[in-house]
Amino acid sequence: MSENLSGIHLKDAIVSLKKEKNAVILAHYYQTGEIQDMADYVGDSLALAQWASKTAADVIVLCGVHFMGETAKILSPDKKVLVPDLNAGCSLADSCPAEEFEKFVKEHPGYTVISYVNTTAAVKALTDVVVTSTNAKQIVDSFPKDTPIIFGPDRNLGNYINSITGRNMLLWDGACHVHEQFSLEKIIALKATYPQALILAHPECKAPVLKIADYVGSTAALLKYATASPVQEFIVATESGILHEMQKKNPAKTFIPAPPNDSTCACNECNFMRLNTMEKLYNCLKYEIPEIFVDKKVAEKAVKPIRKMLELSEKLGL
Repeated sequence: MSENLSGIHLKDAIVSLKKEKNAVILAHYYQTGEIQDMADYVGDSLALAQWASKTAADVIVLCGVHFMGETAKILSPDKKVLVPDLNAGCSLADSCPAEEFEKFVKEHPGYTVISYVNTTAAVKALTDVVVTSTNAKQIVDSFPKDTPIIFGPDRNLGNYINSITGRNMLLWDGACHVHEQFSLEKIIALKATYPQALILAHPECKAPVLKIADYVGSTAALLKYATASPVQEFIVATESGILHEMQKKNPAKTFIPAPPNDSTCACNECNFMRLNTMEKLYNCLKYEIPEIFVDKKVAEKAVKPIRKMLELSEKLGL
């Protein structure tokens, strides 16, 4: 940064640039609290995709990870889509290389391919319909029970959907490094310390964690549940960025981040999500870089399963 901006001046500069460039800032719940507070819209992957498909802004700044920027660009190809840090990737998306996934799909002809939104544009291009953790169960249920389905890339989410739908989907063996790391033993110990607390868990967590959870749902669903519940204490097993919005909406309630296996950490953060900073957000708007580009042929294929997801979500009232 050439200017020495900080605090309130940095916030004011971002607001000014946003107006000047007719830009909209979209932020995921896993971003830092100060970035969430700067955003025009804060949400989970489904909400970000929905907003990106409808915005009238000329510039979309996606404060999240790379695949979210790709999704926004695919849905709004005429918009300039920026991300504060191109290195903000996703371990789950990385666990499913497009070339290997394509080979896997070809080895199972006749299967409907359902891919989690946490994938690259190239993987989405190999997919029949995209899902998020918010709509995965409902979209899977929209297919006849005897439909052979490949579900990728998250094995934990796939196993969970299988368990609550009675399906036997063929699962790609991928996972999110954040949700894989929650410690069952430490969560149980926290529950002993806070016996009145409810355990909230994201379906990307491993099965043992989901089994002890009082409620399992997407980040948006966990937020909604915690807000509606009369309970005052919650142990939250997902990326700790969501606690910012939970606390904002429920200032009198207590939210305790579930700890990972690493004994030095009290909460579980996505190191990719945390690459985005206020300074990078400012530079991103000022210089309009880094910009997201998606190969035209890939985008033409990938937009179809994303649009199908949005259409089904609207039809299902999600």
